[in-house]
Amino acid sequence: MHRHIEKLHDISAKSERLIIGLMSGTSLDGLDVALCKISGDGLQSQVELLQFCTVEYDDIYRSRIRDIFSRRDVDLQQVCLLNPWIGTLHGDMVLQCLAKWHIRPEDVDLVASHGQTIFHAPRSLHGINAMPNATLQIGDGDHLAVKTGIITLSDFRQKHIAAGGEGAPLAVYGDYLIFASATQNRVMLNMGGIANFTFLPASLDAQAVFSTDVGTGNTLMDAYVQKHFAPQIYDADAAIARAGVIHPTLLSALKDHAFFAQGFPKTTGPELFNLAYLARAQQQSNTESLSHEDVMATLNRFSADMIVDALNRCAGQLGEYHLYGSGGGVHNPLLMDNIRSQLPQVQVHSTNELGINPDAKEAVLFALLANECVAGGKAQFGNAREGIPTVTMGKVSFAD
Repeated sequence: MHRHIEKLHDISAKSERLIIGLMSGTSLDGLDVALCKISGDGLQSQVELLQFCTVEYDDIYRSRIRDIFSRRDVDLQQVCLLNPWIGTLHGDMVLQCLAKWHIRPEDVDLVASHGQTIFHAPRSLHGINAMPNATLQIGDGDHLAVKTGIITLSDFRQKHIAAGGEGAPLAVYGDYLIFASATQNRVMLNMGGIANFTFLPASLDAQAVFSTDVGTGNTLMDAYVQKHFAPQIYDADAAIARAGVIHPTLLSALKDHAFFAQGFPKTTGPELFNLAYLARAQQQSNTESLSHEDVMATLNRFSADMIVDALNRCAGQLGEYHLYGSGGGVHNPLLMDNIRSQLPQVQVHSTNELGINPDAKEAVLFALLANECVAGGKAQFGNAREGIPTVTMGKVSFAD
């Protein structure tokens, strides 16, 4: 047996594994690094978040990614160069965190890297019937593995697409493994750049699990702040939005898109919800002269309304449920207020109440996917009818 395969076999046979989950979202605020102790697999998975840190990106990183992010026409050489550069940079950031936590790289079993999304193109968005669903994350796993000396799993979304999914949302898999409860129906709402939710029935029936993107989370608000309030990269404490008032005509124009009439499940990204989308809505509603504060107040309400609309449209399937929020949106008090005020019958919580830092949740979920890849694979927890194929995700990169 090759020594690499033997090492992977030994990791698989352990009673518990130390796995670092990495997540880099569309907000480009930083790399989320979650050190997890994971035992078991499938519904017997037990996760303890030992350490968590967000390593902030500098302006160079943000600028280089924005030059190619969600653009159909880009410098292909730049994409080619950034793929290994990001992998190595993320490796450096992992090593920084381990040094700060006084943990040796050789004591970590695996790194699970989401990479940096630069384009998401489900068929429903690109509209080319002869072509498949597609998505692209860069930040090469081989470079990350060589830099850290740790076996790395990466590029998780490709298997999901190959098996018939749209590449997103993937949170459903980890949500089911660690948050499913036999005592309450749960909806796990993640509000990153794009908002998505997973419904977890108290029956624990995998065939009743449901997951979908619902529209914009923070991406439009973040993009607007970065354009008009630089160097701010997001609306801290909703200070800008709270200073404005909602404009009903603009709000109506923002909601006027075929995406919202589509059935569930579905997926989307900043390729649709970007500043060009806002500009068209402002032109359509003759609101180009609105103050920045009024635009932000309206964008905030837009995100909340479409989250609530999706939940209400699925209400018959969901029944009574508890809502658990995660992602950057949970730190936006106005967004949370706008959601709570429209769901008076629903108890709204943070994943903190379930033992997982809401900022770390996505990184933890990729650590879980890596654990399933090397030590699981026995549980059939997909639901192909709802776009959730039962698959093992992650490409393995050895450290030398």
